[in-house]
Amino acid sequence: MAVQIIVDSTADFSAKEIEKRQITCIPMTVTFGNEQYIDGVDLTKEEFFVKLINEKEFPKTSQPSPAKFADCFEEAKENGDDVVAILVSGALSGTVQSATIAKDIAEHDGVYIVDSKSATLGIRLLVDRAVRMRDQGKSAKEIAEALDELKARVRLFAGLDTLEYLQKGGRISKTAASIGRLAGIKPIISIDEEGKVAVCGKQRGNKNVFRQIIKYVEADMPDENYSVYFLYSADKKNCISFIQTLQKNGLDFGKIKTREIGPTIGSHIGPGAFGIVYIANK
Repeated sequence: MAVQIIVDSTADFSAKEIEKRQITCIPMTVTFGNEQYIDGVDLTKEEFFVKLINEKEFPKTSQPSPAKFADCFEEAKENGDDVVAILVSGALSGTVQSATIAKDIAEHDGVYIVDSKSATLGIRLLVDRAVRMRDQGKSAKEIAEALDELKARVRLFAGLDTLEYLQKGGRISKTAASIGRLAGIKPIISIDEEGKVAVCGKQRGNKNVFRQIIKYVEADMPDENYSVYFLYSADKKNCISFIQTLQKNGLDFGKIKTREIGPTIGSHIGPGAFGIVYIANK
């Protein structure tokens, strides 16, 4: 009996990374007006941000259907395999619900569904832990239980270059966005305990945003047993400046791992965003 690990495309793994980890990725659907795309299949991250900037229609993302998950669960059942599905926060998407329905359809008790309470690189950290445990011979139940404990320690802090996309996505009002633009305000977002995107700070200019995020990190330092990832959207420039500022402040987390985020979070934060994602010390 093997353990299969399934993620959705909000984890922002490349095809090469998926193959290396020997995991299965179920893609989300991204819609611009009347045009529909499969995330990571016929719409790359680069193409997505070009459309986000240039299209009049604000994109919508849709969770995979229960049938997509059921196919994977049924195949695993036929092979005698168990499954750990590590999915985007249920507060951000109906993906967990789709997978839960699919588990009932497949009638496979060996399916364990983990609501990551996170998104993008936060999911990646949980997947990396799951892959290590699978390769060590741990059971699906053991992996799922470990992830349910670990997910409370995932931290994500990101600085946004603009308020425009938070407003378009309904996260803030038009009035708040207009006032913020006039004042040169740049928001800082995180993912809260409920797995929702939350504005946790506001500053004028990137340098002040850098300082604020550094304070958050220093107050809740990364566990050195896990990777630290840096995220960016469309343009890596702000991310590189942020990393350099961290290093000047004595925060060096070893090998620098930068990853571009995709449509699910990218549609709300827009281009030019940057941030840090890590597992906090207990």
